[in-house]
Amino acid sequence: MRSMLEEPVPLHEEFIYCCGAATHVLKCGPWKDLSKDESKNLPRLLFMIIPGNPGLAGYYRTFIQALYCGLNQQYPVWVVSHAGHCKPPSGMEMIEDTDIKELEDVFGLNGQVEHKLNFLKKNVSKDIKLVLIAHSIGCYITLEMMKRSSELQVLRSVLLFPTIERMAQSPQGKLMTPLLCKLRYILYMPVYLLSFLPEGVKASLVRFALRGMKTCDESSITTSVNLFSVDCIANILYMASQEMMKVVERDSTTIKQNLKKV
Repeated sequence: MRSMLEEPVPLHEEFIYCCGAATHVLKCGPWKDLSKDESKNLPRLLFMIIPGNPGLAGYYRTFIQALYCGLNQQYPVWVVSHAGHCKPPSGMEMIEDTDIKELEDVFGLNGQVEHKLNFLKKNVSKDIKLVLIAHSIGCYITLEMMKRSSELQVLRSVLLFPTIERMAQSPQGKLMTPLLCKLRYILYMPVYLLSFLPEGVKASLVRFALRGMKTCDESSITTSVNLFSVDCIANILYMASQEMMKVVERDSTTIKQNLKKV
């Protein structure tokens, strides 16, 4: 796998508005547009990554490149960030400047589910089959997607480290729930002050924070610099607070109905 990754891997990067919110998309493979039914050259299968929280696409850059190579570069592999978790490039706002209200509470947990469904609706042809690979809270989002849109042609739903039940009751959940639900605003001021630091200093702080990891991918360091944005942190923590309140009972009905796919 290492030798394959040393070769150039096609990687396309986009910042778009989806449901009116800034969204970062990374695509491995030569197919940049899968929404045109008339194209006979389109692949008939898409591997799509649903992130955890923080839902930054950059954390999965190496993963999708490795997966794309592991699939012999035959099928496109995409990762779509959560709404508002990415720092948009210069000239792009976090919220689209439009009079049309795309989706109420797009940064909340329910909004993130609808955000992914909307992305698929606008960017992927209906006849393309899907393999959804979800991580952490992305597994909850994926189950909700399958529940709400049974017309999705999901062949498999791969749930990695699934966070799908009783989050607030876990040992870490008991510690984090009061912080996320009542005290998260306290964190905004230090993040705001740190946002003025030079990019190189931010990267050094990230490296220091991750020094205990045996392996630290360079793309993870670059991506983590996004966390010095108050807007990103606010959206990340807001979604996390809703996770603690809404991810309670496991959706056994949806799992049972899709058992052959999960």
